[in-house]
Amino acid sequence: MAGGGFTDGGSLKRAHLYQHKITGYLIFSCIIGALGGALFGYDLGVSGGVTSMDDFLKEFFPHVYEKKHANTSETDYCKYDDQMLTLFTSSLYFAALVSTFGASSLTKYKGRKASILAGSVSFFLGAVLNASAKNVAMLIIGRILLGIGIGFGNQAVPLYLSEMAPAKIRGAVNQLFQLTTCLGILIANLVNYGTEKLHPWGWRLSLGLATVPATFMFIGGCYCPETPNSLVEQGRIDEGRLVLEKIRGTRNVDAEFDDLVEASREAKSIKNPFQNLLLRKNRPQFIIGALAIPAFQQLTGNNSILFYAPVIFQTIGFGSGAALYSSVITSVALVVATLISMALVDKYGRRAFFIEAGIEMTLCMIATAIILAVEFGKGKQLSLGAGIFLVILIFLFVMAYGRSWGPLGWLVPSELFPLEIRSAAQSVVVCVNMIFTALVAQFFLLSLCHLKYGIFLLFAALVTLMSCFVYYFLPETKQVPIEEIYHLFENHWFWKIIVRKENNEEAVTPV
Repeated sequence: MAGGGFTDGGSLKRAHLYQHKITGYLIFSCIIGALGGALFGYDLGVSGGVTSMDDFLKEFFPHVYEKKHANTSETDYCKYDDQMLTLFTSSLYFAALVSTFGASSLTKYKGRKASILAGSVSFFLGAVLNASAKNVAMLIIGRILLGIGIGFGNQAVPLYLSEMAPAKIRGAVNQLFQLTTCLGILIANLVNYGTEKLHPWGWRLSLGLATVPATFMFIGGCYCPETPNSLVEQGRIDEGRLVLEKIRGTRNVDAEFDDLVEASREAKSIKNPFQNLLLRKNRPQFIIGALAIPAFQQLTGNNSILFYAPVIFQTIGFGSGAALYSSVITSVALVVATLISMALVDKYGRRAFFIEAGIEMTLCMIATAIILAVEFGKGKQLSLGAGIFLVILIFLFVMAYGRSWGPLGWLVPSELFPLEIRSAAQSVVVCVNMIFTALVAQFFLLSLCHLKYGIFLLFAALVTLMSCFVYYFLPETKQVPIEEIYHLFENHWFWKIIVRKENNEEAVTPV
């Protein structure tokens, strides 16, 4: 089966022996860990709303404020095309991609929990600095601190959730990260909708409230356990076994614990995990999980909509209040879609959600481009009917993204890699994700200005390409224990060629 790449049950050595119960300790730990997504989501939602607020623009970007309120047709698509303004958004993601490599060492040697705590502290400091900013330099420095916090959090949280979760519900548990991200976006848009009416300091409240999830994450993180995988990796074997028993709710964890110890033994023979990412046996996971999926997640165009939803809606003719209200609608769509994905992804699998949603996203982007081409531009504002239809299209697009590339863009990479390179691989995942996030944030408004409605046709073409990639090259990972994922590539129609060549051509020795 060309697109399948499924493994047979016999190759999964001890998976059928794993036992677990859903314990309160597991639930608490995963909810607190997943708050890392709330940091990411709140920032995604709040930055676009703040950059569309008149009080914020008048204080820091007066020339953008003047262009926003100009009535010339030349600014229809270009009202917010200012590279310093977009740097306010994208500087965070440039900082995140650099900090994730420091997070990798902390995550590997001190544990996932340590990176989660460090990220919450940096994010808190950045929020305080942003809320009290007096000039653009303070804004950018605050954004850099926020970015460091997100770099640490995004590096550690998906690993934490995947390693804490029982294999049979790993998809749903890991998607807590996406759920809290979506809830963060929704709350940020609701906050922006309220603070936009508080003149002239409402934007400060929007930015300052980012301290709330950071505080909860730090305090809760102090009471959460380290993952059994990380404890075993650090040589704390007995403690790792105790935590595993506690989160599984049973003492019958011999099979799972033996797999953890075996994986740890292999991990300790690896002196340079970043170099080992490129070995043939890891190459399929590296290409799919560390390069393609995190890049594709951003190239769907969804985060452009999330970053700049108020800006987009204002650009195409909605008033300030209506734009923020429309952003709330798209945020609700994201939350609902994530709940759907959490409920069904471990039943129907990752590939089905990627492909089905990809078709829907492509159609929505094409329809959006057609509406804008026909109904908007050259000084002409959208009619009420066209505006409503456009909001519906964006709602459906976000719904599709929210059950596919949004949550699965973090879930699938976090479950692909063996323990010995997992922390290093996650750093590359976050780095690639943040590179494309930053590039999209920095250049989307410029592209909107020059490509106009064509930017949505570009996203449609990219989503089509991504869906084809998933169909042919991504094996199904649902309910496969995380330490035995590598068997999928040994039996995949394409990747087995690369993996098996290693046995014939490359004698693997510890690096």
